[in-house]
Amino acid sequence: MSETETSERGPAATAAHVDRLTRSFFDRPVLTVAPDLLGRVLARHEPGGPVLLRITEVEAYDGQDDPGSHAYRGRTARNGVMFGPPGHAYIYFTYGMWHCLNLVCHPEGRAGGVLLRAGEVVRGAEVARPRRATARRDHELARGPARLATALGVDRSLDGTDVCATPAVALSVHSGTPADPARVRSGPRTGVSGPGGVHPWRFWIDGDRTVSPYRAHRPRNRTTAGT
Repeated sequence: MSETETSERGPAATAAHVDRLTRSFFDRPVLTVAPDLLGRVLARHEPGGPVLLRITEVEAYDGQDDPGSHAYRGRTARNGVMFGPPGHAYIYFTYGMWHCLNLVCHPEGRAGGVLLRAGEVVRGAEVARPRRATARRDHELARGPARLATALGVDRSLDGTDVCATPAVALSVHSGTPADPARVRSGPRTGVSGPGGVHPWRFWIDGDRTVSPYRAHRPRNRTTAGT
């Protein structure tokens, strides 16, 4: 990513071109990776120009050890990416209308992933706005996991994308400016029911207006499990 592709809007944008996160970053326990992603910059590469997102809220899902995870009952055609090498995108379709973007962690063979729940679009807002026509302000463009994926133009066609590939393909993750540990908070995951709902594995940057509001689980006709 070149200097001209970055924004003037603060260190998160200007640092995005400096360092890309390597596979070793993701080849760690999911509860280590998740809070460490706060303040990092996700880049969505498109012909019309990149969209850069400073990550402000995430949720961790610990695979087969986590009743809230899609991988809890083992490998399927849907969740297979979660069992593959770390540093890939796992994208699922939910409620028949929304996509959600996750980053795979752990060594290959052990499922784990971090759901990207919210972020600040620090470059490419002009690309994201038409996709999120109902957003009244720019800080609402990616305020929630489905909104984040929509703003970035992410769908199932990008499932399995290697975010550590060189050269970068559709998605890459950059060092940005890691969140101040004093501002990192944790709490229950949003909308997760049953035994998996008790884990305080949602992490966010305190006081950041892009963070989505917490909502407890409400029963629906479809599953509300995370990644």
